Amino acid sequence: MVDSDAATEVRGAPMSTPSGRAIVSGLWHRELHRYPRDLPRAAYLGIVVLVSITLYYELYVQGSVSTQIIAHYHLSLAYFTSVMVIGNGVGALGSILAGLADRWGRANLVVGGLLIASLLILFVLPNAPDGASYTAEFAVLGLVEGAVLVATPALMRDFSPQLGRAAAMGFWTMGPVMGSLVTTEVSSHTLNAHPSWRFQFTVCGLTGLVVFVIALFGLRELSPRLRDQLMVSSHDRALIEARAVGDTSRPVRRRAWRQMVRRDIVGPAFAISVFLVFYYIAVSSFVVYCSVNFGYSEAKANSLANWYWGANAIAVVVTGVVSDRLRVRKPFMVAGAVVSAAGLAVFAGLTTHPTTSYHTFAWLLALIGSAGGVAYCAWMAGFTETVEKHNPAMTATGLAIWGGMLRAVVCLSLTGLMLMVSSAGTLVDHGPRVAALAAKYAPQTATLSSLSTATQNSLAAHPDDPAAQVQALSELTGLSVGEVTRVVTLSTQDAEELKTVQAVDPQVLSALIADKQDQEALAAAIQQVEAAFGIDEAAARQRLIAANKISTVDYLALRLNGPKIQHAGVRLAELAKMSAPDAAYLRAHGAQVLKAQKDSPQQWQRWWWLTFAAQLLFLPFVFLLTGRWSPRRAREDVRAHEEAIEKELQDLIESSGAVSGVTRAGEDVLGIREHDAKRTQGAVDS
Repeated sequence: MVDSDAATEVRGAPMSTPSGRAIVSGLWHRELHRYPRDLPRAAYLGIVVLVSITLYYELYVQGSVSTQIIAHYHLSLAYFTSVMVIGNGVGALGSILAGLADRWGRANLVVGGLLIASLLILFVLPNAPDGASYTAEFAVLGLVEGAVLVATPALMRDFSPQLGRAAAMGFWTMGPVMGSLVTTEVSSHTLNAHPSWRFQFTVCGLTGLVVFVIALFGLRELSPRLRDQLMVSSHDRALIEARAVGDTSRPVRRRAWRQMVRRDIVGPAFAISVFLVFYYIAVSSFVVYCSVNFGYSEAKANSLANWYWGANAIAVVVTGVVSDRLRVRKPFMVAGAVVSAAGLAVFAGLTTHPTTSYHTFAWLLALIGSAGGVAYCAWMAGFTETVEKHNPAMTATGLAIWGGMLRAVVCLSLTGLMLMVSSAGTLVDHGPRVAALAAKYAPQTATLSSLSTATQNSLAAHPDDPAAQVQALSELTGLSVGEVTRVVTLSTQDAEELKTVQAVDPQVLSALIADKQDQEALAAAIQQVEAAFGIDEAAARQRLIAANKISTVDYLALRLNGPKIQHAGVRLAELAKMSAPDAAYLRAHGAQVLKAQKDSPQQWQRWWWLTFAAQLLFLPFVFLLTGRWSPRRAREDVRAHEEAIEKELQDLIESSGAVSGVTRAGEDVLGIREHDAKRTQGAVDS
C-alpha cells in the first residue's frame, strides 16, 4: 500500500519503475515525505490498530489458559504471577527504550517487534522445557511488547490531527481491549474441542504472522520533518509540508527526558496506570477469580469476561467520535471514571455473595467496561495533546514515560494481589487435588477436617500411640481428654463386666440401679444374661455380681459417652484405608484449602475496594492535562488556530516565492480551503 503523494519525490525527480532492490529497500525505508490524504491515512491507521490488537492478543493469550500452564509446569500461582511481574518489569524497560523512536522512527520497530513476538508465541513459549525457561522467554516477549506498544500510539498520533485524535486513539485503544476480547472469544469457543493450552498459542502465533505480512508491505510512517510538527486539523496538511520543505533546522531533541519529565505528563501517566489496575488484574487473574470464588470453568470465565471487553471496545470508538465532535476530553474522563468506580463498588460488594447470577455479573462488567473505555479513550487523546504542547518532536519519549509507568504499576499491582489475596495461591495450587481426594475419600476427609494438624501428624507418625488416639477421639467427640481416657480405660479393664451390663435391658438395668433389692428386676436381668451368653442361672448370677463393681457414675458415663467414642474409633480406623501419599497430602493441605475457601471472598473484596480507590485517585490528575472543559471555548480555540494558519501561509507565499515547494504548498492549502468552503456551502444549500 503506497500513498500516491508519498510516491512523488519532493524535489520533483521523475518516478521510475521499482527494481527488486528498490522493493527490498522500500521494506526498510518507510518514510512518507508528504502527509497522506484521507484514504491512505485511514489504511495506515487501520494497520496500526490491527498490529496493536495482535500484539495485545499475544501478550494476553497465556491468561486464558493460566491454570493449565500452572499445572503443566507444576508451578505455584505465586510463581506464575512472578512470571507476569518479570515480563512487565522488562516491558517497562522496553517502553523506556521505545523513546528512541523519536530519533529512529516507529514503523520498523513495530514490524520487527511483531515478527519476534509472533515467533516467540508460535514456537518458543509453547515448547519451553520448564518453568524457568518459560519465565525467561516471556521476559523477552515483554521486552518486545513494551517497546512496540509505545511505538504504535506514537504512529496513531502522527497520522491523526488533534481534531480527530480521540477517534484515532479510540481505535488504537481497541488494541488492548480487542486483544483481550479475541483472547477470550477464541479460548471460550475452542477450549472444549481443543483442551491443550498449546493450541491457543498456535492460533495466536499464526495470527501474528499473518498480520506481520500485512504490516511488512503496508505500514509507513511520516518523515521526521512532518511528524515533528503540531497538526491541529487536516487543513494544516499543506502548511506542514511547506514547513518541512522550507525549514532546514532540526527539532530540539537535546535533553529529551528532561523536556518530558513534567508534572502534567508524569502525574497523568501515573493516574491512568492506577486507574487501569482493575483492567490488568482482569486480564491476568479473572479466570482465577471466577474459578476459586464461583466455581466457573475456564471457558465460562472467559465467556463472562467477553461482556467487559465487548462493552469497552464499543465505548472507546463511540467516545472518540463524540469527543472529537465536541472538541473536549476532560468531561469524558471524569464521567467515565465516576461511573466505572460506582460499578466497581457494586462489583466488590457482590464478591461475597456466591449465589450472584452469571448475567448479573455480565451486565455489571459491561457497565464497568464501557465507562472505563470512555475515560481511557479521552485520556489517551488528552495525554498526547499535552505531550505535543511541550514538544511534538518528543511524542514517543512522552509515551515512553506512560508505557514505563504503566508496566511498573502492573508489576506492583500483581505483587500486591498475591499479598492481599493469599488464598488464591492456596486454592489454585492445592485446591483441585484436595477436591479430588475429598471426593475419593469422603468419610476420611470429614474425619481429618475435624482433627487438628498436630493430631493428624501425631497419628501419621505413631498410629498406635494411645495418647495420640485419645487426643483424636477427644477432638472427634468434643469430650475432654480426661473423659475419653476414663471411658476407654473402663472399656478396656472391665470389658467382660460391660458385656454383661450391655446384655441387660436398659429399663431393667435402671430399675436395679435404683433398687438393688428389686427381685423382679433381678430375675429379669438373670434371664437376659442367660439368653445372651448361653449359660445357666448360677453363672448368670455370678456375672451380674462381678458387674456390680462398676459404679453408677461410671456406668452412666459409659452409657452416655461410650457410643460417641465407639463411633469416633470407627472413623479413625477408616483412615487406614487411605494411601500414604494421599493421606499425607490431605494432612498437609486440606486445612489450608478449607481456610482459603473461607477467606477468599473477603480477600478479593478488599482487593476490589483498593482498585475502586485507585479509580477515584485518577480524577484529580485530569485537571493537569491540557484542553478545554467547554465545547464553546474549544471551538473558539480552533477558529483562532485557523486564523493563525491562514496568516502563516500567506506570509510563506509572499516571502518564499523562490522556493517552489513552499509556493506549491501554499497554493495547495488555499485550494483545500476553497474546496471545503464549497462543500460546506453545498451542504447548507441542500
